[in-house]
Parts: sequence; C-alpha cells; structure tokens
Amino acid sequence: MRRAIADNTARSRREIPDATTWVDADATGLLAVRDALRTARPDLGIGLLALLARVCLDGLRRFPELNASVDVERGEIVRHGHVHLGFAAQTDRGLVVPVVRDAHLLTTARLAAELARLTGLARAGKLPPADLTGGTFTLNNYGVFGVDGSTPIINHPEAALLGVGRVTGRPWVVDGAVVPREVTQLSLTFDHRVCDGAAAGGFLRHVADLVENPAVLLADV
Repeated sequence: MRRAIADNTARSRREIPDATTWVDADATGLLAVRDALRTARPDLGIGLLALLARVCLDGLRRFPELNASVDVERGEIVRHGHVHLGFAAQTDRGLVVPVVRDAHLLTTARLAAELARLTGLARAGKLPPADLTGGTFTLNNYGVFGVDGSTPIINHPEAALLGVGRVTGRPWVVDGAVVPREVTQLSLTFDHRVCDGAAAGGFLRHVADLVENPAVLLADV
C-alpha cells in the first residue's frame, strides 16, 4: 500500500506543474443544512462529506475544465463528460481514494449512501481494485484530522483536488458586525497545464459561495 501511494504521489510531483489557491469560507449555513437533514430525514445519512461532494459537482458543472486529465503522449487535454468523484479515506492500511462512479448523476442521498458504502469497504480492506481507479476529480476532507489547511498532491492523472480544512468557530464580519461563525478553509490544487488561475479561482470562489449559501444549489435541481 505504501509503495503504491509513494509511486503515485512521486509521479504526480514529477509530471504535474501544480499550483494551489485557497479561501476561508463561512460554513455555518452548510452545517445548518446538514443538521436539518439529520433531523428531518435521519434515514438518509446525509453528512458533511456528501454535501461537500454535491457542492464539488456543481462547481465542476460550472468549470468543466477542472474535470480533465492530460494525455502526454498525444499532447492533448482530455475533458471528461462524466464525473467519477474520488474521495480520500483514511484506513488502517493507509490513505486510499475510493471512486464514486458517475457521481454527477446521483442525488445527494445516493451520494451519501455510496460514500458510506465505499468507506466501509475501504476500512474493512475489501475494496475492489476497480473502485480505486478511474477518478476524474478528488475531494479531500483533511479537516477530520483537526488541521486548517494543506497543499495536497493531485491524484494522478487527474487535474485538480479540492481540500477542506476543519470547521471551527471564528470571529467573522457579517453586515459590518463581528459575530461568531463556523469557518473552514478550502484549497484547490490544480494542474496549470489544464487551466490558469482565473478558472481555478472561479471554481474555488463558486464552491465557497455554495458553502456559505447552500440554498443556491436548489436553483438547478
């Protein structure tokens, strides 16, 4: 497992000219949505990771250039018509990245179920190899380790990865007044061959806006 992780991260560092951009976001509204869903529909098991996945998918719909990879041999950027969403999962055997196939076609409830299913298989050491390959974009919630920020390595051959830090209470300015809010840091590491800072920044700002105002997601349901 460590050899496979080492090989993939080293290859990513060798081949991908990556850059990272980040922003702090007020996640109070997103947490309120999570809590409301837990109360109204506890059977669905929709947690923060599923909501972040939904936000990611909407960002990729707006900025499809980040859902891509580079074909070095052909000298082409391949933009994928589907989203196979990888997500980082810590197990006793190390960090693995299960892949939710065709995540863009799933409801939030089905996303939550698939995330839970794959996480359970990964932690039990029963994840089939096919569920660890073919990702087109990765979500990494490293906030579960109690850290605020990171510059994660792209999961080769993908073109981008969204990292999410811990959500913690901080003073925040709202309508000119300083109030306590639940704040997280979002970071996007991207392949500079695939897009420039304008697209990367646009994606990250869109994601941050949805974290701060998740009701906007309903506009395209």
